[in-house]
Parts: sequence; structure tokens; C-alpha cells
Amino acid sequence: QVQLVESGGGLVQAGGSLRLSCAAAGSIFSIRAMGWYRRAPGKQRELVAAITSGGSTNYADSVKGRFTISRDNAKNTVYLQMNSLKPEDTAVYYCNADVVRSVVAGSSGYWGQGTQVTVSS
Repeated sequence: QVQLVESGGGLVQAGGSLRLSCAAAGSIFSIRAMGWYRRAPGKQRELVAAITSGGSTNYADSVKGRFTISRDNAKNTVYLQMNSLKPEDTAVYYCNADVVRSVVAGSSGYWGQGTQVTVSS
């Protein structure tokens, strides 16, 4: 099995910062990509940021210039540095990983259980 463990969520004032972490553990050969999604009240889950094993990144337009995704491949860990937080960033944030479990297998997606981020006005 593969488990994703998230940490770093919490309550912060508008304009403040938080850093989310997600560590993957279990039967892992390699991880092709990791990312963060979020679901705000009344909205669909959306991609916030993603990063490949080679370091290529992708961001939602709403967070460009404020959020930074990074990855430590040796630790199978992805980070999301969130600066200049706004109340509209309030959501449950979910970690996702595209995991290759063996040299002959294709990749499969795995999800963390989510961590709450609340930004007060």
C-alpha cells in the first residue's frame, strides 16, 4: 500500500503564510508527480499546484505569485508554501501522488485525507 500523510494546515489571518507538507510512504518504486488540490465550500475540487519528478510545475491562476510548490525526491515529500493568504483560499487541501510501484507496472494515483486551511478576514 501507499499512504500520504499531510501536515501544516490550520488557521491563519489574511496576509499570513502556511506551509503544507505531504510525505508518501509504502511500496514505492518511484513517484512521477505530486500535487495539491483543494475543495472550498460549495465548489468542485480544483488543482492548486503540481510538480513532476523533474521539477516542472503547474499552478492554478488564482495562486500564481503567492504559492510555491517544491519536492524532495529523496524523501518522497512535496511542500506547498502559501504566502499572502486570502479568505478565498479557505478549503480542505488534498495531497495527490502518481506512484509507480514496480519497474513493470504503470502508475496509480493516491490521495491524502485532506488538511483544513482556514484564512480569517
